[in-house]
Amino acid sequence: MSYTFQFGVLAQYQDEILSGIWLTIKLSILSIVLGSAAGVMLASLRSIKGGAVRYLVDAYVEVIRNTPFLVQLFIVYFGLPGLGIRVGADTAALIGMTINLAAYSTEIIRAGIEAVHKSQIEAGEALGFSRFQIYRHVILVPAVAKVYPALCSQFVLMMLASSICSAISTHELAASAAFVESQTYRSFEVYIVVTLIYLALALALRAALAFIGMWLFGRRVARRTMTALPEVPA
Repeated sequence: MSYTFQFGVLAQYQDEILSGIWLTIKLSILSIVLGSAAGVMLASLRSIKGGAVRYLVDAYVEVIRNTPFLVQLFIVYFGLPGLGIRVGADTAALIGMTINLAAYSTEIIRAGIEAVHKSQIEAGEALGFSRFQIYRHVILVPAVAKVYPALCSQFVLMMLASSICSAISTHELAASAAFVESQTYRSFEVYIVVTLIYLALALALRAALAFIGMWLFGRRVARRTMTALPEVPA
């Protein structure tokens, strides 16, 4: 049986596809900014504070890392209205992506913090740095630099995982593709194009993150960022 590809039929749905691309980019950027900021804060709290705070952060990380992202989205989108909190699909997607990414970022940054040698902290104390200066310049910045490629891989994975948000009616790229496919019945063409778009988005995001890494930490970190492969979450 022969099959004739007809990519031309997708041209009339370019606005639909571009709208999905834009929402995917917007959700990805916002979740990366919010999730990484939350990750730094939680990892810092875990390393500075002990007792209940540390256990609460550890519990949050373990719960998020060991449950499906789809279930987390359903809890936000379908569960919160039961508590009287109603959020739209796009907002629920952003909340879910941020919560998920924050947990993974916390664990990655924690590993970086624990990799800082004690002698570096002692050197900072010998130079008369305050506790805040030691934590910021001697611990946190070198820790983030060490794990920056791993963080970037997680950011790319989160961007790709945004396709799951179509399950709660978020009209991002995957949902746009499903709509176009339902209108044209050209599954091969639609999903080949969408695959190439996701690939382009992932490569563009990795290049942008490498540029940011070069600006913040130097060329070595930027090269490691470009060559690091995304790791599938455990």
